[in-house]
Amino acid sequence: MKIKFIGGAGTVTGSKTLIESNGLRILIDCGQFQGIKPLRELNWQPLPILPSTIDFVLLTHGHLDHCGWLPRLVNQGFKGKIYCSSPTKDVAKLILLDSAKIQEEEAEMANKGHYSRHEIAEPLYTVKQAEAVFPLFRVVNPKEKISLDAEITAVFSNAGHIIGACSIELTLENKTLVFSGDIGRDNDVLMYPPTKPKKADYVFLESTYGNRLHPNIDAKAELEMYINNTVQKGGTIIIPSFAVERAQTVMYLLWQLKIEGKIPNIPYIIDTPMGIKVLDIFENNRKWHKLPEQDCIAMCQMFTMISDYQETIETIYNKNPKVVIAASGMITGGRVLSYLERYIGLPETTVIIIGYQAEGTRGRKLLEGAKEIKIYGKYYDVKASILEIEALSAHGDQKDLLNWLSELKNIPTKVFLVHGENEALDELGIKINEKYRFDCTIPLMGQEFNL
Repeated sequence: MKIKFIGGAGTVTGSKTLIESNGLRILIDCGQFQGIKPLRELNWQPLPILPSTIDFVLLTHGHLDHCGWLPRLVNQGFKGKIYCSSPTKDVAKLILLDSAKIQEEEAEMANKGHYSRHEIAEPLYTVKQAEAVFPLFRVVNPKEKISLDAEITAVFSNAGHIIGACSIELTLENKTLVFSGDIGRDNDVLMYPPTKPKKADYVFLESTYGNRLHPNIDAKAELEMYINNTVQKGGTIIIPSFAVERAQTVMYLLWQLKIEGKIPNIPYIIDTPMGIKVLDIFENNRKWHKLPEQDCIAMCQMFTMISDYQETIETIYNKNPKVVIAASGMITGGRVLSYLERYIGLPETTVIIIGYQAEGTRGRKLLEGAKEIKIYGKYYDVKASILEIEALSAHGDQKDLLNWLSELKNIPTKVFLVHGENEALDELGIKINEKYRFDCTIPLMGQEFNL
């Protein structure tokens, strides 16, 4: 059996792990690279194997860095089945369509504005290519054992993180391989705690927050303070948010603050068409989250939900204080850019960062104190207050990741640490070795192992 790391190694994006066994090729996740330019350019490179020779894709969840390269894979010849949970199928469809639409629009803008270094800017993939992925999805229920062939089985288990997210247990050649996917938090506002593996010969563990502990601070209280301080200055609050689960979590906390009378009666706006559609996924998949139906209905009534871009323009030019939740969460694209073009240069504005910001993204640059940011080929001075609420991250921290390993009844032959930046990978490996004496390896991009 061979394992090849062709994404998500030494970085938090582009997750792709290839397994070869008994003539079958299985790809765990098929993510898009985000962040710094050298990583983004990898999206245009071919895989080290022909996509047509891959038999199955097993998808842990629907975030772009785990599913966003599927249209390229299919367009280049993949014809196999893509196994995932029901919510992941729905989320992935939304995210792939949104990604394709944004890429088409950005290519068109680059061509009109002549700011691409290419003679003709092209999208990474089109809406039509994204739609070609959908017929290949196959839904798997949690704890259901599926047979990929006579000797290979897979079981999906809840991982928390976002709705539908799963870890995957793969049994082949008398070995059990466990792929964590992205691990959620044990005390998440909306998601249930991750299911811990009981047995694994090899573990592939995400390390996004491998060197960090979430602060023991009340996120709701922080939201309350930031909103009230900004409104007193006559400013607008912009919350760049991942459309899946983070947007719904922020909505829930704001709704609680509003019914408690702790935040002012100003417009609260959801300007992410995808985030609005995700509410339907929550409605249709109640067993995957904690939010009761009546709370969901009441929460939604508090917000103005914007889908039409003309409404976005009208909202942007309304000078009154407001709270706007808009995608994307790392400020790499989406409607949040239109708000920032208008508001990032106003000192009374507050931008609240609520999720992990990958290296090279606008969100990371703002957190690191950038004095200007580039949007659609133009530079804008940063005069707004840039604040962070770490307690709203959807990723488990170092303590959660260590805890996820706590119920293993055997000592794994090896733990591969993936989906993390270098410091996080190194520190998590040290902590795992100290606590459990497990042998940890940090694979390099493109590295192959014989198991």
